[in-house]
Amino acid sequence: MDSASAVPAFEDGDGAAPSDMVLGLDIGGTKLAAGVVEASGRVRSFLAAPSLARQGARVTLDRLFELGREAVARAGTNHAGLAGVGIGCGGPLDPFRGVLLCPPHLPGWVDVPITAWAEDALGLPAVLDNDATAAAAGEHRFGAGVGARNLVYLTISTGVGGGVVIDGKVYRGAAGNGGELGHVTVDRNGRPCRSCGRRGCLEAYVSGISIAERAAEALAAGATSQLTAVTEPTAVDVQRAALAADPVATAVWNATVEALACGLTSIVNVLEPELAVLGGGVTRAGEQLIGPVRQAVLRQAMAPAARAVRIVRAGLGDRVGVVGAATIAFERLPMRGKHSDG
Repeated sequence: MDSASAVPAFEDGDGAAPSDMVLGLDIGGTKLAAGVVEASGRVRSFLAAPSLARQGARVTLDRLFELGREAVARAGTNHAGLAGVGIGCGGPLDPFRGVLLCPPHLPGWVDVPITAWAEDALGLPAVLDNDATAAAAGEHRFGAGVGARNLVYLTISTGVGGGVVIDGKVYRGAAGNGGELGHVTVDRNGRPCRSCGRRGCLEAYVSGISIAERAAEALAAGATSQLTAVTEPTAVDVQRAALAADPVATAVWNATVEALACGLTSIVNVLEPELAVLGGGVTRAGEQLIGPVRQAVLRQAMAPAARAVRIVRAGLGDRVGVVGAATIAFERLPMRGKHSDG
């Protein structure tokens, strides 16, 4: 299918589609995921696999499309039973043309026409959006944010992404990449950010990679810790060791909490949302992370913003990427009825 046949970006289609189901595809730095999602938000199938992104865009995306075909088969349908494909990926990207520009978590992926490739491979219209923007839309429509008018979403995983809903509508900015909340500065002279190259970004302190790196730095400096028994400590190792009161892990974890609270306080002060939703792999720690962050933000934020906001964990769990990508498809592709993200 020629990419020109896709519905123009962000416009509701007027025609009737064969189904109110879509295929959601999520591209992460370490994981690919695919699933068929109904317009009710019900996930009919869900599959995940390592991304192996350094094999290159063409090889990795061919694997993703095959994962998508398998998800369609497991959902008990076929491509004729789907309205289209929604794709979520970290930016920078051009959601209007469906092109990945130069995502830092996908080295060498420059100007990849991903929606055109998806349409050719799957025979369905496809749309692309930033993965965290898509996740914010998914949480707003189907997850923890149902009913909220103003919402911010932070995904804390390999990196840190963000999405914003204002007055019931997803905010994308002038070039389609708005809502990069992971690049709020928490220390202008701080750690370098792997993604944007600046110093002191929220991502440089609270991402899974940063948590692991700071633990490794402490061990290399000779600190005593149970983490020395682990060849390459991960963020999960640090979180579990902090629960066990390991001094190195506790120091790293506390610094992570402080940085996240600092960044989120600024976001809450600026946007004054009624809901802040935290998702991504690092938030599997649950209240060990979210509890102290919530307390700090409510203590530090300006009084009206603090009174207005609730801080909660994402409701869609590990499927948020696929459901978010599907939500973008529901928003932008023709369905039997009109769907909105509000």
